Amino acid sequence: MSDPDSRREEIGEEFVDADRRRRRALFLRELSEARALRERVRPRRARAARMRQQMRMRTFRW
Repeated sequence: MSDPDSRREEIGEEFVDADRRRRRALFLRELSEARALRERVRPRRARAARMRQQMRMRTFRW
């Protein structure tokens, strides 16, 4: 049998984990918005960054 205290701890851990995932999703959403804004503000630099990223991916070995 599991006592109520251990069950409460499990629920608390699930809540903390869900909160962490929610905050992470929010952070990633804001990060992508910031990147999109940066690309609109500085298109030439953004294009160069995209080209560098593509080159890195071409030369990367799995």
